Amino acid sequence: MPDMELWPTSRLLSTAARLVELAWNDKLRPLGLTYPAVLTLDAVAAAGPITPGDLAKSVRVQAQTMGPLLTRLESRGFIRREPNRFDRRSQLISITDLGMTLLEQSHRQENNVLSAVNLDSEDLREELLAIVRHTNFN
Repeated sequence: MPDMELWPTSRLLSTAARLVELAWNDKLRPLGLTYPAVLTLDAVAAAGPITPGDLAKSVRVQAQTMGPLLTRLESRGFIRREPNRFDRRSQLISITDLGMTLLEQSHRQENNVLSAVNLDSEDLREELLAIVRHTNFN
């Protein structure tokens, strides 16, 4: 591997994010969840019934990426899709009791993803929050 000390910060951040996601997926596998599934369930739980388009914006993925994920979550009984009574062309996504139970279990494991590393340092959190809040990739 090339000398990481010479890597730009953006490459370090990207690599660290992928490694955290891989570790997180290992922890989630016994629950039948993936990292993107948890992000999606979190967004649905927070928003209440939400359209797929708004959900995609919330999770910061393309709308066409959300469709297959919603199909998997629905087939496993984690979410439910219902017609939107205000717009018959769209649906509303809600989390089921099973989805909420698994989401709560995933939250309990979240702090143990990389227990050897202090991911909760206040400085790191503030910098990451700034990146997420102020970066727009439209």
